[in-house]
Amino acid sequence: MKGYSESYFDLIYKNLKEMKVTVDNGKEITKDEGFDIWAERARDVQQNTKGLIFFCGNGASASMAEHMSHDWFQNAVINTTTCAEVSHVTAISNDFGYEDVYAYRIERIVSDRDIMVAISSSGDSQNIVKAVLAAKKNNAFVITVSGKKADNKIRKMGDLNFYVPLNTFGEVESAHAVLLHGALDYFLDKYMGGRH
Repeated sequence: MKGYSESYFDLIYKNLKEMKVTVDNGKEITKDEGFDIWAERARDVQQNTKGLIFFCGNGASASMAEHMSHDWFQNAVINTTTCAEVSHVTAISNDFGYEDVYAYRIERIVSDRDIMVAISSSGDSQNIVKAVLAAKKNNAFVITVSGKKADNKIRKMGDLNFYVPLNTFGEVESAHAVLLHGALDYFLDKYMGGRH
């Protein structure tokens, strides 16, 4: 009989294997194809457009956004940002509302040279939905990372979408951490001579 930890880890692994990846027209592609598209777009930002990768999320997803922003900046040598500064978050939330906390900055700094990565366990957070819409309006390449309900709002809003079919926040967040590191490691292996 499996113990709790083995069952838990098996659940995360099983659902990572069942992760769905789609492109902007809703067509499902393989996970490897998804990682390859992400890596190619990031390489273009790094080498050609000299743009940036903008990460956003709430709660644990915000922590992952900050962590991945740093890792892509340091290891992939790509400019990144999160707009998670306390003064920005509190000022925009106070003056306009929390639903505009990311979209407000995206409207000003994100362009067609950039990638925007939206991380949301539920896929339904209004500020993340608005961030995706703002990035798309500015013609950025949008990557969504979501979970929980199969019909969540951001799941099919991006140019590239990763959906993990898990039901609780902790499970989704754990799977997202593996997914996000996997995307970076794929890029490092393909373009930077390997992981660090």
